[in-house]
Amino acid sequence: MYALIYSPGAQKDFAGLPRDVAVRIHTSLKSIKTDPYNHVKKLEGSPAVPLYSYKVGQYRCILTIEDNKLVIFVIEIGHRKNIYRKY
Repeated sequence: MYALIYSPGAQKDFAGLPRDVAVRIHTSLKSIKTDPYNHVKKLEGSPAVPLYSYKVGQYRCILTIEDNKLVIFVIEIGHRKNIYRKY
């Protein structure tokens, strides 16, 4: 099972979300810890470290998956209309 780690930026994003949305995202992310690749989409044009997108309603989580350490690292969380502009 993979461990779930949030970046400082993702933690800040959580603080800015409505409480019900933040709880739904956190619960949903915990559910993918057993097999994350079935639930994510690889972002095209990602740098040397592949980035993935995970959908939760109208929100997206940008993350990396490190197989050698069994870690899902959540980089950023935001609304779908804004999140892809950086990636």
